[in-house]
Amino acid sequence: MNRYDKLNPRINARPQKTGMADGILRNLDIKSKEIAEIAGVSRSTVSRVINNYPNVPAKTREKVMRVIEQYNYFPNISAQILAGKKTKTLGLFFIDQSHFSEDSSANLLITGIIESASILGYNVLAYIIRDLSTAENMKNVKEVFYQERIAGGIFIGAENHEPIVEELIAGGFIVGILDQVLPGRSEPNRIVYNLDNEGAAMQAVDYLVRLNHTKIGIINSTMSRASASFKFKGFMNRMQHHGLEVKKHWIMHGQYESGGYEAMDNLIRNSTDLPTAIFAANDSIAFGAIRAANDHQLKVPDDISIIGINDQKLSAYYKPALTTFRSNFKEFISGITTSVIEAVENGVANESIKVTLDLELIERESCRRVEA
Repeated sequence: MNRYDKLNPRINARPQKTGMADGILRNLDIKSKEIAEIAGVSRSTVSRVINNYPNVPAKTREKVMRVIEQYNYFPNISAQILAGKKTKTLGLFFIDQSHFSEDSSANLLITGIIESASILGYNVLAYIIRDLSTAENMKNVKEVFYQERIAGGIFIGAENHEPIVEELIAGGFIVGILDQVLPGRSEPNRIVYNLDNEGAAMQAVDYLVRLNHTKIGIINSTMSRASASFKFKGFMNRMQHHGLEVKKHWIMHGQYESGGYEAMDNLIRNSTDLPTAIFAANDSIAFGAIRAANDHQLKVPDDISIIGINDQKLSAYYKPALTTFRSNFKEFISGITTSVIEAVENGVANESIKVTLDLELIERESCRRVEA
């Protein structure tokens, strides 16, 4: 039994009830007084360290910080929480390392979650984080959870395996994630919503093959995201199924409209062997690819067909109108928000919630049949 155990015998006596399933615990009972006792300093010294006052010897500061980090202590500044009341606030963590905010669907995600939470009587604290891997940003995210400013969190744009997200789930916090596939992970406080990206990619290839296309390329997004890896998996699956060759220079990557433009521009500039159709990982990439084709005097769909995913509002009005896949976006956003709030209100289920929604092919003008 360590010194903290002696100070807090109730923690060893029984699990703390937090609405979590058995075995998922959070260390929320430690106070600044106990930090001071463990570190062998006064309570005022702990306060000065926390507030970064300069009049603390370096060795003392280091000693106190070691204890703070060991016990994940964050000063709880919420009077409401101190009074034992639950906060009706969700945290929305928008990871924008690749500048996802430049994509028009980003605003729909953010406003959709805020609206869905508001309908259920919850507020949303939104955080835009450029790089979740830095120590400072990881600390800031943890602080929001451990100070209990929020009842649960939703992450958008995180990589498929994001260490801080996994740490928070292991710590017992309720975490919702858009776009994650980690086989074998079934913690009851993990709530995951995905779109059937693999199935949509397979349908895209099948659709183009029905239009007699045999030379098909792909412009995918970053492979560190679950959605991108599953789109590529579905694409390759069906290309192999149909016995179609996938040339190395037909496999491209790009982020958003600018990335789609650059990928298509490079392809046209550097190759005379062009595919007759392109599967773009999202509509923004497709828009960029169409612009690049136009700039090189190639017509879509006469010279090259392009198909996307997401069915953004602009997709129906683009020239040419974009063939794409539509998701039930409202169900997607309200679903994860509602699931997180229900877990907060009623406690988590026996295992994680994992929901995958289908996408529907929307045929427009950007793809044409190739004459056999």
